[in-house]
Amino acid sequence: MTGSDGGPAITDALPQGTVELEFEGALRPTDLAEFVGQTRVVNQLTLLLKAAEISQRTPDHILFAGPPGLGKTTLAMIVAKESGRALRLSSGPAISHAGDLAALLSSLVPGEVLFIDEIHRMAKSAEEMLYLAMEDYRVDIMVGKGVGATSIPLELPPFTLVGATTRTGLLANPLRDRFGFTGHLEFYSNEELTTVLSRSAALLGLDLPEQALDEIAGRSRGTPRIANRLLRRVRDYLIVNPQTDSLSAVNAALALYDVDARGLDRLDRAVLAALLDRFNGGPVGLSSLAVSIGEDAETLEAVVEPFLIREGFMIRSPRGRMATAAAWDHLGRAPMKTQAT
Repeated sequence: MTGSDGGPAITDALPQGTVELEFEGALRPTDLAEFVGQTRVVNQLTLLLKAAEISQRTPDHILFAGPPGLGKTTLAMIVAKESGRALRLSSGPAISHAGDLAALLSSLVPGEVLFIDEIHRMAKSAEEMLYLAMEDYRVDIMVGKGVGATSIPLELPPFTLVGATTRTGLLANPLRDRFGFTGHLEFYSNEELTTVLSRSAALLGLDLPEQALDEIAGRSRGTPRIANRLLRRVRDYLIVNPQTDSLSAVNAALALYDVDARGLDRLDRAVLAALLDRFNGGPVGLSSLAVSIGEDAETLEAVVEPFLIREGFMIRSPRGRMATAAAWDHLGRAPMKTQAT
């Protein structure tokens, strides 16, 4: 569909006055049949929920593990809807001591789904309380201190805990073992992201050809959240420049926001440029690399490095971080003769 000026049409697929938060909510799939990608996890989850429904019991506790933006929160919402249960949302950082968790658990209704995002960041005391709650549906609350302290058992209604974590290794083994099912989410292929973007474009009222959607998918780092974010920036560009053809709008919008053809952003390229230009391709320690670009070492390790390593631009060696031949080629530099690839 095209507009009267020949450019791509932007239709009123959503009510006028809808804010960005409502857009985000509309982009989330609402059931497993609508969920794109993660086929193995979706099939396993479908079996788990159907078995629980047939047996008329509360579904087992579920853990979703994987990098940010792959759909862990969306799947938690789908679990509640598919099983016909109420959903309670919380997060690990918000549960700073056992009392916070006790208050949360004691307010649950029978069969409710409790979703705890970033569950590995819960306080240790709360995590230990969760062991008994998950297994026996009760918690022991300590009243008083010292020799006069008394333990009061509190019975809990059956519930389903859905946890999400980006750092599975930080979960204690006793907690991890109490989940009946663990779904490991993987990065999306470009074809899957194109399908996600096609659905999102329709919801946002954008009529984009497949070539334009493919271009966005290729720059989305295998992550639906990033794909949808870039799609909204393309939408903004078309609103401001309605006569631009779709593919040109994609290229112009993403260039404006410093997202190149491989999905690298400004920070990614800054890291690679520092590694090549200041350290001759490495090896170099993480701290030195972070200082050279004025960023925090933890940010580089958690946000930048995983993508650069996965795309083959960087490797970790016992001596430090090193650039590969692909990094030299992507930034248009000629590798030094001493550079190991």
